[in-house]
Amino acid sequence: SRPRNRQPNDRFRLSQTFVPADAWATADLVAREAGVMAGADVFRIAMTTLDDRVEVELRSAEGERFEPGQTLARVSGPARAVLTSERVALNLVQRMSGIATLTAVYVEAVSGTAARVVDTRKTTPGLRALERHAVRCGGGHNHRFSLSDAVMAKDNHLAVVPDITAAIRQARQDLPHTTHVEVEVDRLEQVEPVLAGGVDTIMLDNFSLADLRAGVELVAGRAVVEASGGITLETIADVAATGVDVISVGALTHSVRALDLGLDVVVGPQGL
Repeated sequence: SRPRNRQPNDRFRLSQTFVPADAWATADLVAREAGVMAGADVFRIAMTTLDDRVEVELRSAEGERFEPGQTLARVSGPARAVLTSERVALNLVQRMSGIATLTAVYVEAVSGTAARVVDTRKTTPGLRALERHAVRCGGGHNHRFSLSDAVMAKDNHLAVVPDITAAIRQARQDLPHTTHVEVEVDRLEQVEPVLAGGVDTIMLDNFSLADLRAGVELVAGRAVVEASGGITLETIADVAATGVDVISVGALTHSVRALDLGLDVVVGPQGL
């Protein structure tokens, strides 16, 4: 017969049948590699949700660097609850710490410049708030969360309007005066018409280094300049050196590697 996928309650069923009801366990969250902590409180909530007798002692704060072998938290409580919660709690803290760790590397790469490293909306569905918190733990900054935070007109918007300047001015007139307006451009000749419309931020998308420098000179402080599009660890320092104010990096969240963290039982029902 065809193998079936594990059902949502299989881990709970395993713990219920395999682990005695009165078994107690103490387990350590241990780093298998160096990194930056993000999601400590999320780990605690995930571990304590099934049974309020579970206690979590956090030993690493958000944004704190850690080394291989370091104990990041200690969990103690009914073994069934600890083992049932283990995977979900680990998945969350591993992914969040992976994002924070990668972000810290990008931030370090632009140290000594005025450029900010920011995330994008290319996040895991349902996890945007957690992943963007992780970016902040790594020293990065958040882009807009939604259209309620700022309006962004992208290249496809510009492609269907006959007059870029007029369109931006009309949007400015219709929007509340507190609304931040950002417009993405993919060619240098779009910069002046966009600025004439009155924007707060102009995004230079997939520009060469030479064009980024030219774009910064054209803007001349009239708006915040953001660079975006295919930026990697190998290129971000050169991008920052062009004088842009903000560098948005989708890779911080859309293809991050989960950090290697483990939950090791150190005291079980037999005291082992």
